This record gives sequence, structure tokens and C-alpha cells, in this order.
Amino acid sequence: MVSLTDSARAELDNYFADKQKTPIRVYLNKGGCCGPSLTLALDEARDNDDVFELNGYTVVVDKALMAEASPIGIDMTDYGFAVTSSLQLGGGSCGSGSGCGGGSCGGGSCS
Repeated sequence: MVSLTDSARAELDNYFADKQKTPIRVYLNKGGCCGPSLTLALDEARDNDDVFELNGYTVVVDKALMAEASPIGIDMTDYGFAVTSSLQLGGGSCGSGSGCGGGSCGGGSCS
């Protein structure tokens, strides 16, 4: 199951106001200063994806990732989109005072 908060939907509405809506992929970003994290990207659905229709948006997740990470939540924070799940992710130097942005990675996203 994937959920989309009202604030995330409002941000997507704003982004797509003058664009054609395209599917949004939840994927595992395996690296970066914050270590692995679930992230969003615009992408087309593939044969090995679970597809969810949420408030007028199509969200796609690789079936293997969905099996490990469900439930997945998409929210909006002061730092951008935050993707939460039951997946246990660790590593990275977030909050250690070194690495990207002086350790100021927000909501599991560090770009």
C-alpha cells in the first residue's frame, strides 16, 4: 500500500499545474551522504512494478521493493518530499556534522 498526504498532493498539484501528469516512481537510492533512502522520480511503469492510483496520480514501485517496504508513505516537509516505509535503512553521515549540507538532511531525503 502507498499513501499520499494532502500536503504532498498539493505540492504535486502545483508542480503539474502546467505539465502533463506522468507516473511517479518510488525507488531505493542506495548511496549518498545520508546512506540509502527511498526517493521519488518521474518514470514510466514497467512490467515488474506495482501501480497505485492516488488522488489523480500514478505511483509505481518495483514489486520486490514493495514487498520489503510496504506500507510506503509520501509526505511533504520543509526539505522536500519525504518517503517513509517499514524498510530499515541505515548508514550515511546524516546529522554527524559532515557530508552534505553539514548533516542537514531532512525527512530521509538528501539530494
